Amino acid sequence: MSERATREETVDVVWSGSWVAERLGVALEGDGELQELLGLALRRNPKRAHLLVSNVLGKHVPQRPSVVHGAGFELGERVRALLGAQEARRAVVLGYAETATGLGHAVADGLRDAPYLHSTRRPVAGVEQAGGFEESHSHATSHLLLPEDRDLLASGGTGADASVLVLVDDEFSTGNTVLNTIRALHALHPRERYVIVALVDMRSAGDRDRLTVFAAEIGARVDLVTRSTGTVALPDGVLERGQALVAAQEAEQAGRAEKAEKAAGAVEDVDSAPVTRVHLDWPAGVPDGGRHGFTPAHRAALEAALPAMADRIAAELGDAAGPAPRHVLVLGFEELMYAPLRLGTALEAALGADAEVRYSTTTRSPVLAVDDPGYAIRTRLVFPAHDDPADGPGDRYAYNVAGAGFDAVVAVVDSTADTPELHAPDGLLARLAEHTGHVLLAVLPSYVPATAAPTGVPGTPTPAPERQEPAVLPEPLRGPDFSSYAPQDVGWLLQDLSDTELEAPTEEREEAIQSGGAHYAESLPVEYQPSAEYQALFTAALEASAARIARAVGTVTETVLAERGPRPVLVSLARAGTPVGVLMRRWAQHRHGLDLPHYAISIVRGRGIDATALRWLAAHHDPADVVFVDGWTGKGAITRELAAAITEFEASGGPAGFDPEISVLADPGGCVRTYGTREDFLIPSACLNSTVSGLISRTVLRADLVGPDDFHGGKFYRELADSDVSGLFLDTIAARFDEVAGQVEAAAKELLAADRAPTWEGWAAVERISEEYGIHDVNLVKPGVGETTRVLLRRVPWKILAKRGAGADLEHIRLLAEQRGVPVEEVDDLPYSCVGLIHPRFTRGATGADGKAVQGA
Repeated sequence: MSERATREETVDVVWSGSWVAERLGVALEGDGELQELLGLALRRNPKRAHLLVSNVLGKHVPQRPSVVHGAGFELGERVRALLGAQEARRAVVLGYAETATGLGHAVADGLRDAPYLHSTRRPVAGVEQAGGFEESHSHATSHLLLPEDRDLLASGGTGADASVLVLVDDEFSTGNTVLNTIRALHALHPRERYVIVALVDMRSAGDRDRLTVFAAEIGARVDLVTRSTGTVALPDGVLERGQALVAAQEAEQAGRAEKAEKAAGAVEDVDSAPVTRVHLDWPAGVPDGGRHGFTPAHRAALEAALPAMADRIAAELGDAAGPAPRHVLVLGFEELMYAPLRLGTALEAALGADAEVRYSTTTRSPVLAVDDPGYAIRTRLVFPAHDDPADGPGDRYAYNVAGAGFDAVVAVVDSTADTPELHAPDGLLARLAEHTGHVLLAVLPSYVPATAAPTGVPGTPTPAPERQEPAVLPEPLRGPDFSSYAPQDVGWLLQDLSDTELEAPTEEREEAIQSGGAHYAESLPVEYQPSAEYQALFTAALEASAARIARAVGTVTETVLAERGPRPVLVSLARAGTPVGVLMRRWAQHRHGLDLPHYAISIVRGRGIDATALRWLAAHHDPADVVFVDGWTGKGAITRELAAAITEFEASGGPAGFDPEISVLADPGGCVRTYGTREDFLIPSACLNSTVSGLISRTVLRADLVGPDDFHGGKFYRELADSDVSGLFLDTIAARFDEVAGQVEAAAKELLAADRAPTWEGWAAVERISEEYGIHDVNLVKPGVGETTRVLLRRVPWKILAKRGAGADLEHIRLLAEQRGVPVEEVDDLPYSCVGLIHPRFTRGATGADGKAVQGA
């Protein structure tokens, strides 16, 4: 970006410092560009009343991302020219939190080969502090240095002699912060040369002399590279007069707000903009910023990934309701400045002339807002901190966003900051939604050094520092990279085992399972490929039952919203629960405009739930908001498994607060209290395997593949895409939502007033059948249409018990039984439509009633 283009972007008719200058007599004196680069504002600070507000930093004033990055990059090129290419390769760049973290990154980009580190105000559990210093005039004074490579500050991680240290701040006002830093680091790692970089040098003559004396004192050369130079003229008593002016303005604004609130009492609430997660597929192993160091290799990996991530953002913006947004803000988060900035530059390139992209970030600093063109901070959004800061809760701010006319805002945070506070009614996302047409949320995995991560894998996201649970894994897997579901439909808390051979013939699996040689979750059955006749049966069953299923979806969702609202987090038990969770999410969105988070998690009978996934959920959401979802209940084994697993998880030190209650579409066994119906009927998603569940396998838990801090595994059967009916299933049922809305309202109202305590009628029936048929193992009795279907598709069935008089709901059961040579026995007094029995004394090839191989099979 040329200097001329930058100036054209920042010039305004009225200088954005004139309001303060006129009232306090503050003046900027310096070169001709100074007023284009800086405006003035006031803040409530006992040490300094005025604030220099940069127009090219991207902190308080939204600016084109290319201008912001270009300003730092150009300074980096100047440092490279000053040092020479050879010495530049030995340089280390250090930026200051929070304001200059992105600027320092851009300077390192301009140097090309320099590693980068920025100070931080966020301690990270398990990461040893390599140094620190104080920033005397700042709102938050303490800076920590937490490099992953302890050698970084000494030699840039090369192990050679001490390298040149390049220190980057947005403004060089007194020099105190830089002197404090150099003094602290020079005592640890003496070096011969330092370079100080800033957008503006605003030091007084006395401060300039002090730096010269300091350099001579430590025996090092100190160079200064800045874009513009000047001074701030402050009249006597400006601090006191500034504080009085701030107090008067705040009182006046509070009075106006109170009047406005009273006047708005009779006005209907305006619908807020929707909030949509955009899934970036952040490159593995690349840090989200420079808190622990950022190397040239990291830079190269990020550069390669940026276009695809920008395309994902652009696609989500294009999917927004209404006209395509033309004025888009990419909003970073406090110290997380560089990643949002680079996403912004890539989005500029992706959207081209079709949209104007701007960039700024939230901040900890409280600044007075005055809606006047001669004042740098026109508007202010206030919201609670959402990253569990070490210094306690407090307000955070976003400036010049409200009233700026942004059609869409892309909020970018790290996973540590993706907390309930972020999503709260008074949180950042809600505040943004009041002032734009569409809010996108992009969450980057918080980077944790290998020395702090229990798995020893760099790049692992971490919870907030106060939390004691282990670091969690990267972002959930999402379509289209994992599953055929849309990325917003579900996030899979699984690891991708698609390239691992896990399938075994059904008979071999059954023999191993029943002999005790293997657990059913250690392998996968070969995916059943339906015949044309069976596929036609699925299609007919779907059409016939769509309205019935839509009623059940609506009823269970309304019950959940009434009892677990206002914003539950849906967590499906993979994989049968996943289509139901997607449908519940769609109902909430269609009927109430809610964009509910939805994840799929693994639970394995006899092994419990995925504890790592629970820790991930607890780090990103309030456990009390989590609602577990499944397709249907059989005898209630998973219901009991989940309750026991949650108890064990908490007893082992896991985060408390998860409710083990399962919400299901159908509860014929009377095992849960939150359900859409207690009828045992055909749910067409039970007719098929992966091809109705986003092409995802059932989950896998095997010790050689899944470590103690890994997610359970799963496979994505991309090769079955031509047979995939996952979208058809969802769309067919969702199309009936409006039709059944009245019935759902009545059913939900009735259920909420009813006694829905579990009866466990189904469990009693299973125990009875187990004894009557000489099985003596309830795990081999699979009650209900859904479970019986699974027996016929995945296991070696012995016989099927069908309730006498059961009709169309069992057509697919009879067809599958005929195909596999399994007898169907008509019985009375069955609480389910059917029950599938697995032979208790299986030998290879056995499918007959006597446990022997069927001739000719």
